[in-house]
Amino acid sequence: MIPEKVAEILAHHGLEALEFEPGSTPTSQMAAARIGVAVAQIAKSILLKGKDDRYYLAVCRGDTRLDNKKLKDALGVRTRMATADETEAATGFRPGGVCPFGITGIEIVIDHGLAGYATIYPAAGTDASGVPMTFGQLCTVTGGRPCDLVSEPASNS
Repeated sequence: MIPEKVAEILAHHGLEALEFEPGSTPTSQMAAARIGVAVAQIAKSILLKGKDDRYYLAVCRGDTRLDNKKLKDALGVRTRMATADETEAATGFRPGGVCPFGITGIEIVIDHGLAGYATIYPAAGTDASGVPMTFGQLCTVTGGRPCDLVSEPASNS
């Protein structure tokens, strides 16, 4: 079930989440297969913890990896991936369902690579959801800052 705060934000912006059986979309590959789209169209959200003890949420294509140098350039600080416990405590969402909607006090950065698709699918706060939307809508709804965050996708993705 989509968390109430996420459902309210989506409704306010005229968006609706797709919901599936529990546990069916915790990875980009599983989400893409379940929704029936390319893995690159999955907008995965990754919580990072900076050397400055602040959290940052990076949103990127499902077929890419974050690039440490590009992250440092975009954020101005070195980061590491947050642990599962840190992620849940900071965002209210468990890994596999981290959602960029309704996050407060955390800077959100969105990789430009998602703009190459007419429709992208971030999670809606569960490991069984996706929200069809445009890159522009994602930036508007989240207040995220577009930037360059990733290495080139692996050839087997």
